[in-house]
Amino acid sequence: MSKVAVVTGGTRGIGHAISIELKNTGHSVAAIYGGNDEAAHKFQAETGIPIFKWDVGDYDACAAGLKQVETQFGPISIIVNNAGITRDAMLHRMTPQQWKDVIRVDLDSVFNMVQPVINGMRDRGFGRIINISSMNGQKGQIGQSNYSAAKAGIIGFTKAIAQENAKKGITVNCVAPGYIDTEMVLAVPEKVLESIIAQIPVGRLGKAEEIAKCVAFLASDDAGFITGATIAANGGQFVTG
Repeated sequence: MSKVAVVTGGTRGIGHAISIELKNTGHSVAAIYGGNDEAAHKFQAETGIPIFKWDVGDYDACAAGLKQVETQFGPISIIVNNAGITRDAMLHRMTPQQWKDVIRVDLDSVFNMVQPVINGMRDRGFGRIINISSMNGQKGQIGQSNYSAAKAGIIGFTKAIAQENAKKGITVNCVAPGYIDTEMVLAVPEKVLESIIAQIPVGRLGKAEEIAKCVAFLASDDAGFITGATIAANGGQFVTG
């Protein structure tokens, strides 16, 4: 049955693949983006998926944007919190602004996107919330104290609201990708990329489409007994218990 799905950071990288996969599995998808108009309009032209632009770090912008989506397409049943940025620096060199920017976009956005729609999901007795964390939120990463903290916070948020809403037919889960073949990863120097792949037991980068398949399953009716979970999709690079 078709449901309305919203994907933040939904026009590029992993979000691009998630938006397409959810559309291909029969859902009405709204792809949210924050800054790159050219990439967003190209995505819309190629996929036919509607795009919406707002700042996911701004609660009022999220509330207004989500209301606009619901006015056009109907009640939102699926939220995929994928938007994220990096502002890498060692802690002793990190500025307060670098810290705040990442926490705002990567962590505050999850609250901003879920809180305005959670009551509607509870009233209807159905919801799927999928949060994109990171392997570096599980294990930490040098030069990414801000990003690691935000992505670890997403996992804690997921566990808490999964328990709060389980009896209302709402599942809340995480996917924690490792290194994926996005433009950002592929843009690093060749020797750096080789060293990254050497650390991955399966011997390759992950594909954005593989993350999208995880998300589509968690969004499906078949995943109704899975909530509060974190799926580690990292090729064995970091194995959790």
